[in-house]
Amino acid sequence: MNTMASQLLAAADVTVGVVLLGASAVAWAVRRGSRVGPVMAIAGGCWFLGSVFPGLVFLHRGAMAHLHLSYPTGRLHRRPAATAVVAAYAAAVYEGFADAAWLTGGLAVLIAVVAVDTFVRTSGTARKAGRPALAAALVFAAVLALGTANARLGLEADLEVALAYDAALCAVAVWLTVDLLYGRWTDATIAELVTQLGGRGGNADLRAVLARTLGDPSLVIGYRVPGQEAYVDEAGRPLDVVAAGRVLTSVEDDGEPVAVLLHDPAVLEDGRLLDGAKAALRLTVANARMRAEARARFDRLAAARRRLVQTADEQRRVLAQQVSCGAERNLAEADRLLAELESAAVGEVRKEVGAIRAEVTAGRQELRSFAHGIRPRSLHDGGLGAALPELADRAGLPVSVTVGIDIGRLEPSLEAAAYFVCAEALTNVRKHARASCVSIECVQQGDGLTVRVADDGRGGADPGGSGLRGLADRVAALGGRLRVTERAAGGTVVEAGFPVKGGGALCE
Repeated sequence: MNTMASQLLAAADVTVGVVLLGASAVAWAVRRGSRVGPVMAIAGGCWFLGSVFPGLVFLHRGAMAHLHLSYPTGRLHRRPAATAVVAAYAAAVYEGFADAAWLTGGLAVLIAVVAVDTFVRTSGTARKAGRPALAAALVFAAVLALGTANARLGLEADLEVALAYDAALCAVAVWLTVDLLYGRWTDATIAELVTQLGGRGGNADLRAVLARTLGDPSLVIGYRVPGQEAYVDEAGRPLDVVAAGRVLTSVEDDGEPVAVLLHDPAVLEDGRLLDGAKAALRLTVANARMRAEARARFDRLAAARRRLVQTADEQRRVLAQQVSCGAERNLAEADRLLAELESAAVGEVRKEVGAIRAEVTAGRQELRSFAHGIRPRSLHDGGLGAALPELADRAGLPVSVTVGIDIGRLEPSLEAAAYFVCAEALTNVRKHARASCVSIECVQQGDGLTVRVADDGRGGADPGGSGLRGLADRVAALGGRLRVTERAAGGTVVEAGFPVKGGGALCE
């Protein structure tokens, strides 16, 4: 290559570096919400770095790939694009120390394919804004492929190819910068903002996204306190909206202030972007309100169901107490009097009194069973540890009972629900399962209580039956869940899990 050609190439190389850095300065200053400026600055820095260290002469290709595949926001949101950028950097470093022209051709194909894929997967305003990026990426891929063809096919057009490469880089840098300033960058950014906010759940994330979009790291969001003229930040702390050197932008929904943005005055330079940020914030606040209202309604419904169960349990407890303290006591007194009369009577009178006394005794027994079905006295006095063994003794078949030693006295409605799960399961086993043995386990782990009844019968329990369905509703009203499963070795398992308030006993 002659001296004139060398001088021409040197001048072209300096021009490319200057254009890249100049364009980056303009983009960075005017569009602070975009990372295109910083990425272009990295490309310019790598360009001059390659002039000082020959082994890094191709390093700028990684930054240029990043520029094309992330324009107009400068952020890589898709994995193929991020992979292509990493591959571009790796190929650039490798080719700087080894003769691998084929690697440049592969990189050209990869960049073109990923650029087309990224463009195809966008829509609306984002696709319109992505057209310059697609065109720039294809131009860059074309000059890379041209260099590969020159090296592999022996075209001996080094000067022409180098000048074409330099011209393409300058044209792309200027083109993207102009488009960034006057094109559809704002539309694409707003589309990206809405997409990002759609996957965010917290107010802190919202502030970070808006600050990054508007290019103001110090941006603050204030949320209006309902019914007041006060605002709080994302942590719920009172917010002074009269801040020195800050601009206050109000966000309204149906004419009602819902939030404010405290930001740098420079944000006002792009009114459309600020309007888009306000619209996104308005939508996010409205969605948050709806979620909060739906959650509040759900909580109120759950609380109402729980109160119904607790009220019913309290009524059962009172009824059982009235039966025990009223009718049963009267029958006991009648039995005592009949016993005295029987001992004093003779003949047929004695027989008649004995028959009456037997009827009274049977009535007392039926009354005890009735009261026990409402709410057993042992459950009221001693909790699950006392009531479950008593239930097992009356089951009519072998039943093993395990009650965790850490289970104290729990909320009455919770104890009643756990007890009646076991009672209903044992009733089903006795009537239908033809089991030889049953096991009852009641354990508490952390904030949960688990009751498990397992038998070795023939299985086939119907979770939709009236008994189990009613139990499932009762358990669900307390925030728990009832499951009925078949054992692999035969038999049925009825398991109920309940949340325990505070993770421990509620009373002693």
